[in-house]
Amino acid sequence: MIAATAKIHPLSVIEDGAVIGDNVVVGPFCHVGPKVVLADDVELISHVVVLGRTTVGKGSKIFPSAVIGGDSQSVHHSAVDTTLTIGENCTIREGVTMNTGTVEHGGATIIGDNNLFLAYAHVAHDCHLGNNIILSNNVMLAGHVTVEDRAILGGGSAVHQFTRIGRQAFIGGLSAVSYDVIPYGMLNGNPGILSGLNVVGMARAGIEKAKIHEVRRAYKQIFEGPESIRANAAAIRADYADCAPAMEILDFIAAESDRALSSPSRGKKG
Repeated sequence: MIAATAKIHPLSVIEDGAVIGDNVVVGPFCHVGPKVVLADDVELISHVVVLGRTTVGKGSKIFPSAVIGGDSQSVHHSAVDTTLTIGENCTIREGVTMNTGTVEHGGATIIGDNNLFLAYAHVAHDCHLGNNIILSNNVMLAGHVTVEDRAILGGGSAVHQFTRIGRQAFIGGLSAVSYDVIPYGMLNGNPGILSGLNVVGMARAGIEKAKIHEVRRAYKQIFEGPESIRANAAAIRADYADCAPAMEILDFIAAESDRALSSPSRGKKG
């Protein structure tokens, strides 16, 4: 079904079954598969391929040579339909690739709203991304990665499968992210080492200076305390009940995960 207000270039292919919303613009040499939904005001500039059971949210814009909704690259991929859902007002630049999920792990790759994917970034199967995230050029997310709201990943960084990146974390360019990164954390290097807190980002988010100082104190106690990271975090929990950002970090550390925690020291264990 193609809305009457959609503008489809005659050199593009829209397969039967695709749902094309109001005011959608599809430029030349695009290919839209039969199970794709393009919500209102979506724009495919040119040479864009959208496949699979993929939904692209309202107002999102996709640039040339992006391939969206391709099959997962997992060796366990089956022929069963899985999904890719992209939220509203996302910008997907040149050469970006995003895959659908795998049946073994829920079958869904989910991307939130207002995200920016710069050229040649890759989002693999079963990733879950929040809102207002930036993936810079050539960022690579392996399967099952979780990225929380407002995280920024620098160019060429690579994230190991099943890793979690907390809200408003900052990953430096060319970093190798092998372990979970706490909310507001900054990680750099290969292997990636936690190098402090994203204080600038916290301030820009409106977190009060006094709260930032509390979080810095908690960070020091967590990663420089006498016990393991998780034991240190549990020991100080009651002291930060009134500091929401610190509690967010403590909750992140306490949550179950397939990966260890990134830390300032390679020798420090979670």
